[in-house]
Amino acid sequence: MMDRTDRHYRYFMRQITRRTVLYTEMVTAQAILHGDLERLLGFTPDEKPLILQVGGDDPQQLARCAQIAADFGYDGINLNVGCPSDRVKSGNFGACLMAQPQRVADCVAEMMAASPLPVSVKHRIGIDDLDAYEDMAEFVAIVSATGCRQFSVHARKAWLQGLSPKENRDVPPLRYGDVYRLKQEFPDLFIEINGGFKTLETVQAQLNSVDAVMIGRAAYDNPYLFALVDQLLFDEPTPPLSRHQVVEAMLPYIDYWSGKGLKLNKIPRHMLMLFSGCPGSRAWKRTLTELSCKPGAGVEVIHQAIPPSNPDIVLVNSPH
Repeated sequence: MMDRTDRHYRYFMRQITRRTVLYTEMVTAQAILHGDLERLLGFTPDEKPLILQVGGDDPQQLARCAQIAADFGYDGINLNVGCPSDRVKSGNFGACLMAQPQRVADCVAEMMAASPLPVSVKHRIGIDDLDAYEDMAEFVAIVSATGCRQFSVHARKAWLQGLSPKENRDVPPLRYGDVYRLKQEFPDLFIEINGGFKTLETVQAQLNSVDAVMIGRAAYDNPYLFALVDQLLFDEPTPPLSRHQVVEAMLPYIDYWSGKGLKLNKIPRHMLMLFSGCPGSRAWKRTLTELSCKPGAGVEVIHQAIPPSNPDIVLVNSPH
């Protein structure tokens, strides 16, 4: 979710769901240790619960990142061992680390020792020829021996040779059964499944076999999918905001950041799919895309773009 789940997207999502755990983009350990921390890690309290996702392979560097995450007030830190991009692979982190479970365990152990934050690991079911269930089970056994209790499992293997990162999100078949088996054989671990979930019905069905569901691209491509999550999965009595109410709630935030010199399009670019499937969605996206990048553009662009209100389509994502 690089260049997608930044602080502005996360604030936007908090107008739709208050209880869903949000993750940052993956930030490399080197960037955290040598970059602009406020730009990379800054967030507002409204974004919580929030997990910092990091990439790296050096235990001491990652330990320092865990300390920094705790100082910033994150609710947890996640080590990404699932990203298959060439840039990540060349730095010896991401999915290629599944071939080095003891190194991952060393990283996790140092992170846990350095910070009070819970440490979790995001990984694939396998990579290249290390794609048997037994390979993944061995990886989890070695890493969980550190005391790490949470594993977020993308139910596709990754081909590090021959497939692009985009192809690795779609081409390898989903093997949900491997993740279910992992939960059965490691019942004391918190196992979260990831990969291919686009409706709340499918999410709810997964909770019979695993502890949680992670949603990536669908959360960006159809953010209002999450409108009923708080009620259905967390028993919240408060009804969700309508799409139009979400936009209204974003206006003071957009105005604040515009006043600080942020180009307007940096925020509404994350809101383009809010009206997905609704009348006026195309005009909403076109107006925001064309006008929000112009010099001096402000919240008036949002007012101009918003489709006419239609109470009959407030909850088109309802599974009922």
